Amino acid sequence: MAQAIAAYLHYLSIFVLFSLLTLEHVLFRQPLDLDRARRLVRVDIFYGISAGVVLATGLARVFWYGKGLDYYLNNSLFHAKVGLFVLIGLLSSLPTFVFLNWRNPLKAGQVPEISARMAKLVIMTIRLELLLALVLPLLAALMARGYGVIG
Repeated sequence: MAQAIAAYLHYLSIFVLFSLLTLEHVLFRQPLDLDRARRLVRVDIFYGISAGVVLATGLARVFWYGKGLDYYLNNSLFHAKVGLFVLIGLLSSLPTFVFLNWRNPLKAGQVPEISARMAKLVIMTIRLELLLALVLPLLAALMARGYGVIG
């Protein structure tokens, strides 16, 4: 039963993460208004928290509730999946830093200013994160079926 619950929590956290990233994409459009800017900051915070939950539940599955540490460490698709997750996390730092820079204007009740170039870079980064996140379930499905085992 614990194995099923761990898997469920992992999948649920992944759905939440993808939903929050999709919401961030929908909310981030020009011209920016005060309410949307505030929501973007909150959504990005919850996105970061959900990424932590995905990582924690994934680690729980690797160490205690999955196929065993040896299986994962000897699977090239697992390494690709973890690497892709890390890449998505690194990419997410750009929007996060932009939103963190909005703290002072938001506290002052002002709409944060963002250049057209930076706005385009943020939206393209979010889109790339979404695209890469779509590859993760494919890697997981292949890995679960025994593909990628080394040696």
